[in-house]
Amino acid sequence: MSEKTISSAMEDYLKAIFELGEKDVSTQDLANHLSVSAASVTGMIKKLSDLKLIDYERYYGVNLTKTGRLIALETIRHHRLIETYLMQTLGYKWHEVHDEAEKLEHHISEDFEDRIAEMLGHPTYDPHGDPIPQRDGSIPEVLGNPLDDFEVGQVLQITRIANQQPDVLQYLADNQLMPGATIKLLAKAPFDGPVTLKAKAGELAIALELAHNIYGTKGK
Repeated sequence: MSEKTISSAMEDYLKAIFELGEKDVSTQDLANHLSVSAASVTGMIKKLSDLKLIDYERYYGVNLTKTGRLIALETIRHHRLIETYLMQTLGYKWHEVHDEAEKLEHHISEDFEDRIAEMLGHPTYDPHGDPIPQRDGSIPEVLGNPLDDFEVGQVLQITRIANQQPDVLQYLADNQLMPGATIKLLAKAPFDGPVTLKAKAGELAIALELAHNIYGTKGK
């Protein structure tokens, strides 16, 4: 789908804009998300605007055009399929796959993408529970809600981990807090205090911020 004029850096920007909400994204949020300078964002915005991949109006932010959105979704599809492939086929741990997928997502062909998807059984969610965009530009819904949205005493099934920093993922794996795991919400301390869970590995208290990045649905 991407044309030769679209560089890897441009794809990274389009993906970041999508991840930040795809509409009315501020240049400062974009700079923070990509860990780049404001000047770098300004330069790239001009290039993307010239290619009609974004619409930008000063003070109102950045919006993806239809073409820009499709390129962003294709890049995300590559990334999440590669993460799934690395875990299921090559034995990577789930905290190891992000960096590898970042390197490879810009360089696989659509034929290679199709072969990975077919071999994996056309998955709709990656190992972290993130939805995998489909070839037609559709994207499955995010499953569940953050743990801190639920009431104490509820039994939940983990569906997604939104914070994918390697050390966080390794900690969660060590405590068996991964998509598919069943937990019980034991307590929520006030004033941004910890959330206490009962999991297969035992009871543990996690920071409210981390609980907000773990999604779940009510268990049966």
